[in-house]
Amino acid sequence: MTRVDLAVFPGSFDPLTNGHVDIIQRGLKIFDSVTIAVLSNLDKKTLFSVGEREQMIKEVFASYGNRITVKSFSGLLVDFARHENIKIIVRGLRAISDFEYETQIALMNRNLGDVETCFLVASEENSFISSSLVKQVAQLKGDISRFVPKAVEEAFERKFGFAR
Repeated sequence: MTRVDLAVFPGSFDPLTNGHVDIIQRGLKIFDSVTIAVLSNLDKKTLFSVGEREQMIKEVFASYGNRITVKSFSGLLVDFARHENIKIIVRGLRAISDFEYETQIALMNRNLGDVETCFLVASEENSFISSSLVKQVAQLKGDISRFVPKAVEEAFERKFGFAR
């Protein structure tokens, strides 16, 4: 049985940002539970391993109980969604350029796997945050505390060997 009270929020989450957290929390206002699907793509170079990314996300959402599930996947998202009996994909939009790109992906996903995409517009305070920018700032020892959850900030401190 396919559930519409369950949605999937996919991404590489390298790292998880406050923008991601905001979209997930707002998704939980619409859906009973959200599966956070961490992309394990061998072709994409990541700073944190899949295991590290999953652990950070689980730590951030530990208080959410069974409303949040964290799983990794590789391959097509629609195949993962089908396997998990999920029909709704949640995606965050930061800018109009995100909308154009995400619309193409949403249409492809619908054609490949009969899934719908629910777009949530980023909150103003998170609309400029991207994982790539956070990594750049952190690698240059800048303050990322306003852009990521505490567990992620601490993971960067361990990774780069510095503390604030």
